[in-house]
Formats: sequence, C-alpha cells, structure tokens
Amino acid sequence: MQEVLNLEVKDVINALKQIDDKAKKRNFTQTIELIINFKNLDVKKPENLIDLKVALPHSTGQGSAKALLFAKTAAFAEAVKDKFDRIIMETDIPTLSKKDIQEIAEYDVLLAEGPVMLTVAKYLGQTLAPKGKMPRPVNPEKNEAESILSGSGAALRVTNKRGKGVPLVQVAIGHEKMAPEEIAENAVAVYNEVVHALPGQKHNIKSVYIKKTMSPAVRII
Repeated sequence: MQEVLNLEVKDVINALKQIDDKAKKRNFTQTIELIINFKNLDVKKPENLIDLKVALPHSTGQGSAKALLFAKTAAFAEAVKDKFDRIIMETDIPTLSKKDIQEIAEYDVLLAEGPVMLTVAKYLGQTLAPKGKMPRPVNPEKNEAESILSGSGAALRVTNKRGKGVPLVQVAIGHEKMAPEEIAENAVAVYNEVVHALPGQKHNIKSVYIKKTMSPAVRII
C-alpha cells in the first residue's frame, strides 16, 4: 500500500461509506472515532507525548469543553451555575491551593466577571498567563458568558498521556447522526493539529483509521 500522508475530506467520507456498507445497524447512536498511530516516536520521553486542545469545525454535541467562572456577585453566580463546571467566588481566590490552581489551568474555557480580573491576575497570573489561560472578562448584564459558551462546545482534548504513554491517539470526532462532511472535516482538523505537534510531523505518522463504536476500523492512511 502506497503511503499517503495527507488526510483529505473525501478520503474520510469514503471510509465512512465503507463502514456503513459493512457494519450492522445498532439500536443506539454510535460515536465516530479517529485513530492515529505513530512510528519512530519514543513515547517514553515526555516531550514526545501529545496533549492538545483542538477546535473542531463542528460540535460533536458532547459538551467536551470544561468551563470555569470567576464570579464577584452571588446573583450572577446563581444565574449561570448550570452552565459552568465550576464557579469560584472572588473571595475564595486568595485561599486556593497550588493543586487548585493547577486544576484551574486544565479547564478549556475560563471566564471572569469583569471586576474579578485584578484579583485573578494578582493570585493566579503567574501560573495562568504563561499557559495562555488567563480568563476572558465578561459583563453579566450582556449575557456575554452564555454567548461565549455556546461557541465552545467544539473543543476536543487529544492526548496519549495515559500511563507511560502509548504510540497512538484515539478520539471521538462525532456521531453517526452528523453529516459525513462534518465528521470528515473534524477528522482533518484533528489530524492536522496532531501532525503539527509531532517532532517529525508526517514522518511520525504510521497509519490512520476511523471506526464507529461497534464497527471494525477502516484504514484511511
């Protein structure tokens, strides 16, 4: 098989069609998974491990983006409590432990009620700023938090930091009710980000497969 290093939308769509032609129908909505296998990559070395946040062109509908809010007013915190995974009041910021701060840096979306930004910068800036994780200020009266969150559901974590590391990444890029074009565009987005993060880029790609939850995998590359 001739090695092809570029992943194209048409090739992913063709692979999805092969799966549909061969796989049995299931009584639930199956997830679509992308598997990227690596070669010539020593995953025992931390610098060779993949840990990315990829912005997908199309939301998978799985709410994969974890969101945190720093709030000043109790009324605002109460109004949006169901939209965030965690809310930290301004008065609690000075008492956060090092472990708390490290966990905060792992959130995909960080927002802060405008007046809280100075407190966040004072106590958390040294950790969050170098990671590009300083929160975005929002005005409670303009529904800015809801607007930002509505566009953040297509964030996807792609990593092989499991145990001692594995020479592949396997991620859910959609579900079978999505249009094939949307799934394919998500696949290409993930592939391109992973390739860019590898030290040898495309030279570290061994193969790429796509599958449904209960189907055999079909090779694309």
